[in-house]
Amino acid sequence: MPSHSSNPGGASRVRRRALLGTAVLVVLVALAGLAAYLTRDGRGSSKAEAPPASSSSPSSSAASPSGSPSPRSHHRSLPTPPDTHDPIAFGKAAAEALWSYDTRAYSQAELLTALHRWLTTETKYADPASVDAVVPSPVLWKEMAANDQFATAKVNEGHFPNSFTQALQANPGTITQAYVYAVTVSGKQSIAWKGSSAGGAENRVTTLAVQCRPSHPCALAGVMPSVAP
Repeated sequence: MPSHSSNPGGASRVRRRALLGTAVLVVLVALAGLAAYLTRDGRGSSKAEAPPASSSSPSSSAASPSGSPSPRSHHRSLPTPPDTHDPIAFGKAAAEALWSYDTRAYSQAELLTALHRWLTTETKYADPASVDAVVPSPVLWKEMAANDQFATAKVNEGHFPNSFTQALQANPGTITQAYVYAVTVSGKQSIAWKGSSAGGAENRVTTLAVQCRPSHPCALAGVMPSVAP
């Protein structure tokens, strides 16, 4: 959604996004898509798709043989961030959390609240709007909940993008400003819903900005609008 100067909330989001982009720019001078992160809202590229039967996705193994949702005891709990100082390990956990949901177990607002707990407490680097963009909207969530739709994710791997590694090797001291790392994660998201026989699945890949200061466990800074290989 484009920001307008007459909208204080939109202006605040733009300023926060610019600060996060600046922190990453210190070590990502060659990172593809960073310029877009500084100049546009990332919602368009990371927004979850809409159709209840083919939007976001959990694994078909979570559904019963008849295709009905699994028993209540199998419902997924809200995601909690890991206590780690490893940006790749944190990025993989964050991607799994962002690609998973369960409309049977909690509301859209509850999921957003849980995901915001993954964000760094340094507000000048945190970009909650980029996290909100990957969660289905309240209207879509309501439609998905009517079909008991849920999603699970399997992470295959995570790594620092080549451009990030090269920039960091060229000037290793630059990371000490904000300790924001770029982490690219790939995996598979699967979906299931009431009445589905097998659900559906799709490959996923995303680049996250992860803050890992030496004195604090890692936290999420934001979701980049484009993937850095």
